[in-house]
Parts: sequence; structure tokens; C-alpha cells
Amino acid sequence: GAMICSQGLPSSLLLSLLLLHLAGEGASASSCPLSCLCASDILSCVSQNMDRMPSSLPVSTATLDLSHNRMVHLEDGGFLGLPRLHTLRLAHNRLTQIAPGAFRNASGLRHLDLSSNELQVVEQYYFQELWGLEELLLFNNRITRVESKALTSLPNMHKAYLSLNRLTDFPFFSIQKHSHPFLTTLDLSSNRMSKLPLEEISALPASVQKGLFLHNNTLICECGMYGMFRHWEQKGFISVKDFQEEHTCLVYGERRASVRFFRHTRFFENCTLKAQGLLGEPEASTKAFVGEHVLLNCQTSLQGQHLSYLWVSPHKEYIAPPGNNNTLRMFVNGSLEIREAQAEDSGVYVCMALDSQLLRNETWEVNVTVALRRYDAESFNTGLTTLLGCVVSLVLVLMYLYLTPCRCPCRKHLPAAPSPANECSAQSSILTATPPATTEGPGRKASGHKHVVFLEPIKEAQNGRLRVALGPEHPKIQHLRGDTDSITSVFSDTPIVP
Repeated sequence: GAMICSQGLPSSLLLSLLLLHLAGEGASASSCPLSCLCASDILSCVSQNMDRMPSSLPVSTATLDLSHNRMVHLEDGGFLGLPRLHTLRLAHNRLTQIAPGAFRNASGLRHLDLSSNELQVVEQYYFQELWGLEELLLFNNRITRVESKALTSLPNMHKAYLSLNRLTDFPFFSIQKHSHPFLTTLDLSSNRMSKLPLEEISALPASVQKGLFLHNNTLICECGMYGMFRHWEQKGFISVKDFQEEHTCLVYGERRASVRFFRHTRFFENCTLKAQGLLGEPEASTKAFVGEHVLLNCQTSLQGQHLSYLWVSPHKEYIAPPGNNNTLRMFVNGSLEIREAQAEDSGVYVCMALDSQLLRNETWEVNVTVALRRYDAESFNTGLTTLLGCVVSLVLVLMYLYLTPCRCPCRKHLPAAPSPANECSAQSSILTATPPATTEGPGRKASGHKHVVFLEPIKEAQNGRLRVALGPEHPKIQHLRGDTDSITSVFSDTPIVP
């Protein structure tokens, strides 16, 4: 110890100085336990063969590491007097029980590591005082059961690790959006679960489903389980994407018939995989036309008088009864009505049903598509097309009637024996402005004011024979033979002299 010089000092003062010096040395010795390492606000007592908590700890301790020791129990009030404690590591001990009140006055704790111990049941009172806990490590224990309310007192929890235990089930229903709004990781891998409560998992918040690890369990192969993991794979969830080889199931429950179902899909060829709402995806879809009223029902398995509803629109608008008194109206039974739907009302509508008594909630999503009617969208185009077709047809008729490509320089009266110089093409004779001198009927002269292509002789049927009726003005025929004459006699090889 330090030497105190007594020369010239009163005996009473010397005694006081000596007592203060000894008290300071005692305080300094008790502030950092023997064989522990103290550095600033960190206290490490790793691998010191401790079987109980140190009797006194520095008040400034923020991180306390007691891992790799022999502690079996955590006593009541073991962490009193540590107001700054936010990280506690108790991994690799022999803990089998945590006494009620063990974490009293440790509400500031953020990280708790209880991994690699011998805990068997997670009691509901274990973490009641740790409302600020963000990370809980319970992996590599002997846990067979997690009580339903064991995690409800942890509203700020972000990550919970319970892998490498002996769990056969888990209270998924205790994880709700309102009770665990920040939870993003729930590791239940490498346990002994054979079946999964798909309905409870489907009710989990989407943020929890994305970080729910269930690989390396003793799951029995079934279509519902396979469909859920296939949906997660399609969504790119990291819990499936990074552990595809570890996702196995037992065919018919036989332990020796374990298959990697992401690789051996032939075992599930007969499964009808439908959307089961396990991803927060739309479970239903509704199509409507502009101006119609749309009614959306909130599908939920929850019942009772303590049930309340809330809708969230695609524009992130919260709708509660009676609605927004404008375009959306909500009923007491949870139904939502869209009045006079418009195209901008399309999107995913989310219904949340909350049971305030049982502290349970469920969500239901509906994908709404509002479209124009076909005749509304195409009426203008159809009318325009019809009008344009009429105009084009009229123009073509006028061009055909009044625009003559050429005039044939033929003589008005052709000789009986045509010559090449006097012949006109069929096209020019047809399109000539002055029609040929033919007849419209017996005894009628053709009018020179009609624009016609060709006027055929009128043929009349009489007693089963054809009668050719040509007017007297025809240049080749002066008169007709009798009715009994055949039409072939008119055009026979015998010349007819006019």
C-alpha cells in the first residue's frame, strides 16, 4: 500500500485519510471481479468456471459477457444495479431454468444470448421485463415447447433464433402485426416439426414470412407445404433462396425417404398449386367497368363481437367505418364499397381483421381492375372507320362515272367488214362516253344520256326456248324469224342479207 507521511499532521486527520484510502482500494477491487476483464463499459468473464453471477458488478457496464461457464440458474434480481446494460451474453452455460424476476430492472436490454444451454421450455414469464429487447438467441438448446405468451411481451423484437432445438410446433398465432411490428427474422430451422399450420403462417405479416426459416425440419411431404415453399421461392424470399438444398420432406412420413423437394419435383406432379395467401399476395381478384359500384368482402376466419376491420387502399389510405364519405364506403361487417369506380381505383386493397380480445389478426387482399367497356373505347374509332369507308366508296363511284381514261377514235358507223384500223379495244368501247346504239327493250331506242357499261339483249323464255328480241335498228338483223325458229338459226353460217 501507499506510505502515508505522518510528520506534522494530527492523529485524527491521519486516521481519516487512512480509512478513505482503504475504502478506495476496496471499492476499486470490487468494481471489477477477479479474473474478469474490464475495458471501459465492457465486462468479460468468459471461461472462468463460474457457477453463479458475480456478487458485485461495475455500474457502468453496458456489455456483459458471461459465456462458457457453468451456471445452471439465473436468480431473481441478478442484474440489479446495471442501468446501462444493453447486451448480455450467457451462451455455452448449463442453464436449465430462469427464475421469475431474473431480468428485473433490465428493461434497457437490447441483445440477449442464451444459446447453447439446456433450456427445455420457454416460459411465458421469462422475458416479461424485457420490453426493449431487439435480438433473442435461443438456438442450440433442448427446447421442446414455447408457451403461447412467451414472446408477446417483446414488442421491439427484430430477430429471434430458435433453431437446433426439439420443437414439434410453434405458436405462430402469437406473432401479429400489432404485437411485433419490427420482427423480420424468425429462425425455426433444424427442429422436429412434421406439419405446419398453414393458416396461421398465412396470417403472419409479410415481413415475418420473408424471414421465416423452416428448413431442416422433419416435414411430411404434402401439397400444401410444397405449395407454400414454391410461392416463397417465386417471391425470392431469402429463407428459401439461400437454403434450397436444406429444404427436405419425408415421403409418406418415412425418415429414410427424405427428398429435397425443390430438386425432386416429380413427387408433387399431382398437386394443384393455387394461391393460398401465404405470401401476402392477392387471394382474390375483381374486375369492374368504369362507373360501376364494386363491393369487396373481407374474408376472415375470425369471429366474435370483439372483431374490428380496417381497409388499406392502393394509395395507402386507411379506411374505417363509415369510409371516406367520398368514393369509398365501409360497412360494419367489413365489406368495402367503391362508388362509381374509375380507372385510378385499380390496385390491391388490403383488409385487416383484428380480434381485440384474443389479440389475433388476419389479412385479406383483393386485386381490383377497373377497365373501360369495349364499346366505350371503340365506339369513336368504329364510327370514324364507317364514315371514312362511305366517303371512299362515294369518291370511287364518282371517279368511275365521270373520269374517262381515254376516248376511242372510232367512226360512228363501222363497215360490215371490220378492219384492224377501225377496231376498238374492249376496254375503250366499254368506257366510251357515248353509249353504243343498242336497245333497252323491244321498240325502245337507247338514251344518249345514260352512262352504262353494256346493255345486253333481253332474253325471254317461251315454251322452254330462248327468244332473242332485237330491235329493228340492229345493223345486222332486219326482222326476226318465227317463234318456232331456233336461236341458232339467227347466228347460223347462212349470211343474212339486209
